[in-house]
Amino acid sequence: MERAAVFDVDGTLVDTNHLHVTTWWEAFRQAGHRVPMHAIHRAVGLGSDDLVAHLLGDDRNKDRDAELSAAHKALYGQYFDRLPALQDAGRLLRRLDLRGWRVVLATSASGAELDALRRAIGADDAIAATASADDVEKGKPAPEPVEHALELAEVPAERAVFVGDTVWDMRAGTRAGVRCVGVLCGGIPRADLEEAGATAIYADPAELLASLAESPLG
Repeated sequence: MERAAVFDVDGTLVDTNHLHVTTWWEAFRQAGHRVPMHAIHRAVGLGSDDLVAHLLGDDRNKDRDAELSAAHKALYGQYFDRLPALQDAGRLLRRLDLRGWRVVLATSASGAELDALRRAIGADDAIAATASADDVEKGKPAPEPVEHALELAEVPAERAVFVGDTVWDMRAGTRAGVRCVGVLCGGIPRADLEEAGATAIYADPAELLASLAESPLG
């Protein structure tokens, strides 16, 4: 039977979480909101609409949500030509592809942002499909992004592993019935990832690749 290796992208394969923190902080600042960076960091991994709601609450002026998201997108877009892949991210995806895994990306990114992330990873030949924010009604921590990735891979949940760096990833994967692997390179503590459902945790793609035989992706 086929197996699916589903990957989050930001903070998991590409070292972008702190870029998101900085550009969201600036977008909020420009709109007159004082949101601490540590709070933004904990919210990275949510889709734009959910991130704004999570940080500003239900009593915010929702008419300005689109303006905030657009400001973040413009600020973050300045880095598209130099997004840094995490060490061995592309090698990891290629190794899994060679071992017969169907590699699928499940990300809240879309459009030009997703294109920039894929260029940074540089392993399009190993990626079977991508489930983006445009493909689902609800983003992580809802299970829909992971479920859609499994549909694209044509693989059942029990034959899949989901790798991510945030509690939102772990919750989405767990709710989809998929075994979850956490990585620490997004900056979220090990204990938080374990509490959210991670069954194994590695420092980054390089450590996962080096430990592949003994990992859930072995």
